[in-house]
Amino acid sequence: MPITPVQRAAALEVIKSLLAMKEGKRQLAGMFLELVDRHDWPQYYEIIPEPRALNPIRSSVEKGRYKEASDIHTDLSLVFWNAIFYNEPKSQIVVDAKTLKSALQREWKKRSVLPFVRTSPPPSSAQKVHGSGDYEASPPTSPALATAPIPAPTTSVSPPTAPAASSTTNASPQVAYAPSPAPTSAPATRSTPAPAANISATNNTYSRPVAIRPKSAQLSPEVEVDIMSEDGQAKDVTSSAVERDPEGDEIVRQLEKGLPRWPGFGEEGWTEDVSQERMIEIVHAIKSYKDIVGNRLAVALESIPEESTIPFLSFTSSLSLKLIETRARSKNYQTSRDIDMEMERLFLKARRWHKPGTEPYGRVLLLQRLYQSLMSPNPPPPPLHSTTNFAALRAGPGNVKPVHGGEKEGGVAGVTTHRVLTKDRTFVDQIQYKGWTVKLADWVHLSNPDDPSRPIIGQVFRCWVSDEPSKKGQPGLTVSWYYRPEQTFHPSSRMFWEGEVFKTSHFADHPVEDIIEKIACQFTARHVRGRPRPPFWYLGFPLYVCDSRYNDRERTFVKIKNWNSCVPEEVRQRADFMPIYPFERTIEPRTVPSPFLGRGVKGPGGIIAVDPADKQEYDNQGDLHPNGRSLRTRSSGAGDPGPSGVKGYAATSAPGTSAATGSYYQPSNLSQMQAHTPRPVGPDRSVVAAAGGMHALGHGAYIEKLPAETAKHFDRDPGTNEVLWFPAPPVDIARPAKPKYSLAYLHFLATKRKREVTEPEEPDAMDLDDDSATRVSKRGRLEVPPTVTETLRAVLRGSSLQ
Repeated sequence: MPITPVQRAAALEVIKSLLAMKEGKRQLAGMFLELVDRHDWPQYYEIIPEPRALNPIRSSVEKGRYKEASDIHTDLSLVFWNAIFYNEPKSQIVVDAKTLKSALQREWKKRSVLPFVRTSPPPSSAQKVHGSGDYEASPPTSPALATAPIPAPTTSVSPPTAPAASSTTNASPQVAYAPSPAPTSAPATRSTPAPAANISATNNTYSRPVAIRPKSAQLSPEVEVDIMSEDGQAKDVTSSAVERDPEGDEIVRQLEKGLPRWPGFGEEGWTEDVSQERMIEIVHAIKSYKDIVGNRLAVALESIPEESTIPFLSFTSSLSLKLIETRARSKNYQTSRDIDMEMERLFLKARRWHKPGTEPYGRVLLLQRLYQSLMSPNPPPPPLHSTTNFAALRAGPGNVKPVHGGEKEGGVAGVTTHRVLTKDRTFVDQIQYKGWTVKLADWVHLSNPDDPSRPIIGQVFRCWVSDEPSKKGQPGLTVSWYYRPEQTFHPSSRMFWEGEVFKTSHFADHPVEDIIEKIACQFTARHVRGRPRPPFWYLGFPLYVCDSRYNDRERTFVKIKNWNSCVPEEVRQRADFMPIYPFERTIEPRTVPSPFLGRGVKGPGGIIAVDPADKQEYDNQGDLHPNGRSLRTRSSGAGDPGPSGVKGYAATSAPGTSAATGSYYQPSNLSQMQAHTPRPVGPDRSVVAAAGGMHALGHGAYIEKLPAETAKHFDRDPGTNEVLWFPAPPVDIARPAKPKYSLAYLHFLATKRKREVTEPEEPDAMDLDDDSATRVSKRGRLEVPPTVTETLRAVLRGSSLQ
């Protein structure tokens, strides 16, 4: 983000505090004010990639040469990291550098207007460039240098050049690091002080100069990715990203180590009007609830430790279902709000203890949804049983009818829509429920009626209060669903990012009782560069990444290029939407294979077969076209096994419907293709059928299918989704336009009318230009011919007979 005047003033205060630090009468920053003289100390510039000094940095801040506040901190920290790297470990300069570096971190954090920054060396530091593992130690020196006195350089310092606006890079270059030599004995005490800035001894260990990267090749540590651009053509940030490596894991760990912890549940949204007797009944119902087989699900709650040994929690007191039941029966809870908060903390503790996707995790979420149903205004009557796991919807992702789907397509209808509904509801800015404050564009986990262990991932597009008579005043959410990999149909060769989900066009209305917890989901443009800032995400909470859309009707993946279309309109241009704590460089997420391969994961998705003609395309393009869109395959049905015996087997469409499916291959043997390709349901409207069939075309017929980029420009049949084609031009064609007046004539009319308005003609006025023949009145006068009598009188008057 561009630096603000308030941030600039705060940064100057930090520099002023560093300059004011003293030890007795000695100024600690005195050795770091100016740059080292390049003529006297050339080896310093060979070892230190980016020298820095305090006075040039202060001058650049005052002149507004920094574009981001984080760049100021990077340059200030480089002053001290450089000194720590170059000088002897026990020298006074290193001691002062460490003291000032700690003071820098402390003073920077005191000012809330300044951004969060790293505590490790920047990527451009000598520690990172030379691969020094010990960031607090200098490189080893030779024994000769350890005992020899070092001549002090001259005190004359060349005028420093103020650095340009610094933009330290996120992605440090890949360097082959050589192992450092073994450290030698500690250097002896030096006989002469070193008055020059940042150095106390030369180091001959590095005899080869280190190339200093140009500023043009550097990036900002908190670069704001253009994911909300007008045209939506954001650059593919993962194209040049390196694969995940141990160094990347360490960078992620170091960043997360300093992230703020979750402060805990809020004070709003708790139940206030439940009696103690009713709460005891609810706790007993949770404890004794059994599934249809007879398994008591509360075992998943009872298996977690009573002590607070689980990380990322906001409380440290002991907590268990048994303790809550004992306190409830002893009437230790003064209000229902107190026990309500204790129960939600217990469910949170269990969610963090059990691994997501496992059976115990699903049991915890089912019991949480049951508890929230019992606490709702309309609790389920005994005996407690539900075919939807107490969720409000009848089906979840992968089991609902595709949006705009036909009547014959599988799935439960009437669960989701393709847009946000507005009838019988009043929209509000936010809602509070069980300590969560949920507002527009937040991501949440919602109860899944089909599989509690995999809660629905949804982004909030509207918060509302119902106006329906039966649900008057009840709050709810309208969310856009995101599918997990196991809820999609994909080839077995497809690889997924760890935690990857897919944007869909499904919108669903959920009551607040469906809310499990708040989560976060990042688009790839920011996920590879950092982690969300609070309150959008806290360490330990679920975090997902989204890179593509999923069309569950055609079972296709399309890479998202316009991030604007994926979030509510109200937050698209907001600068404070999902900001990040940046990594030191771009970190590529791990990739994992399909969840159906060797992990025992079941649908509702499945593996689809790839046509042999498409196999090479999948191998070369990673199941993507050269234009970035996925290969499209149609399935024989979500619930019907195909010829391979695999549920959801994909078969290529008939020749005439190739444009509809967007298949990107050209079969060389049409008869062989038809042998294993089932005909679509309904009349055969293909080009082959219109031509009289294969016998009319002959065995040497060659059919070329329309590419996807061409087929998308044509209308499709709403029933079969096939591209509409006609054997002849339509009869109802556009008619040619009628002749129109020329611009010259229209100009003449406008001039004449303007003249008539400004200079009206008078009856006795003289025609100055004597152009009566060409003057045209606004309305032509009617000339009536004279009668016979009038004509005779005129003749007589002119004759001599009168």
